[in-house]
Amino acid sequence: MTMTDPIADLLTRIRNGQQARHPKVTVSASKEKAAIVAILKEEGYIGGFEAIPGSPRGTLEIALKYGSDGRGAIEGIKRESKPGRRVYVGANEIPKVRSGLGLAIVSTSAGVLAGHSAQKQNAGGELLCTIW
Repeated sequence: MTMTDPIADLLTRIRNGQQARHPKVTVSASKEKAAIVAILKEEGYIGGFEAIPGSPRGTLEIALKYGSDGRGAIEGIKRESKPGRRVYVGANEIPKVRSGLGLAIVSTSAGVLAGHSAQKQNAGGELLCTIW
């Protein structure tokens, strides 16, 4: 079965895994998914991830992060650009999520970047998702 939107699948698995209080979730790997997960790790939304090679396609094992009170580090995660409705933003149009407390992830010509990094590099592109 082919998947129409693999990024939405990644975000949904993370959202559902955190709501169910799972320690980790597993998704099929791709370069774009690995870049998104690396940004989430760098920004402190997940505990870590491991790329597991396999045939024909590897997997990403993502360790979810919880606070001392048991609440997940990710309060909300939303897919912005979808296959049926792509959303493109310029470098000056990248949204500030929750007044700067959240994060926008943008696919630019320089690769997949966090919103603040894309603004520093003056690079716009496709707004993939927002996280808070």
